[in-house]
Amino acid sequence: MRPRLVFVHGVGGPLDADAKREEWRRALADGARAAGHSRSALDLFDRPSPDIRFAYYGDLFPGNGVQGAVARPTPEDEELAGMLLEAVDDRLRAPEDAHEARVLRRARTQLAPEGEPQGAGAVLRQTLAAANTLLSLPGLRTVGGWTSARMMVHVLRQVRQYLARGHADEAGVGLDRRIRDRVAAELDPDGPTVVVAHSLGTVVAYETLHEHRAPVPLFVTLGSPIGMRAAVQPRMRPRPLRTPERVGGWLDFWDRDDFVTAGPEVARCVAPNTASVAPVSRRVDSDGAHVHPAAKYLAQPGVAGPVVEALSAVTAR
Repeated sequence: MRPRLVFVHGVGGPLDADAKREEWRRALADGARAAGHSRSALDLFDRPSPDIRFAYYGDLFPGNGVQGAVARPTPEDEELAGMLLEAVDDRLRAPEDAHEARVLRRARTQLAPEGEPQGAGAVLRQTLAAANTLLSLPGLRTVGGWTSARMMVHVLRQVRQYLARGHADEAGVGLDRRIRDRVAAELDPDGPTVVVAHSLGTVVAYETLHEHRAPVPLFVTLGSPIGMRAAVQPRMRPRPLRTPERVGGWLDFWDRDDFVTAGPEVARCVAPNTASVAPVSRRVDSDGAHVHPAAKYLAQPGVAGPVVEALSAVTAR
């Protein structure tokens, strides 16, 4: 049986889906070889099998690709500030050193000032100021590839736009539904699909798989914000959070230096499905800069190994 592998990307602007699929494929092949699956890497990635799809939806976000789009307030900005505040509080539980603790406390004060008006414009200004403060942390600017506070807020705003369940098109279909439809179109409607999702894509894939009726032998989430208890979890569907019924295994990977994740919280907040399948969170430690991008995760042997094994098991049927 020819397996299908579907990549689901996260936040970001318009991109070349074919080029990004190739980047992720190469990273996964490198990780597979490092995990000792050289033959499997050859069979699965240097030959026509498996059927590798890239579910792209970045062009659907309002204002995407427009210079300075983040400069105008939106209805989601207050929730965006809450998401960033939760990330700061999570990091404050175990800061790397005294300098990081000071920067985080300053950003927290900017996000939640006392006695100041909280209008839409004020919230956006506070969020931009806090993002600029956070980018002074060693490595954070390179962790997510953010070049400015505006870029950081613009990218994170997409999480809020998805969860807001608004931005309907002319037919009245909301942004979140249109995004899930893009992902669902890449899944095998009858046969098994291994799904690897990153960042916001983990939320999108989670919700999409609850509506999917074919088997998903393995669901892999990378750098997921699902663990954010106040900013993300309450707005996800369906609730209570549980593993999609057709998922046969769920591995969640997080990096300590990835600011947009909530660590191992995914495994703590998602209940098992009726087959007792629950997410298993595993920490990875990437070296150098840019730990959030999916390719950095996929090149890890501990991430690539289980994906290759799941694909090989499907092939052997």
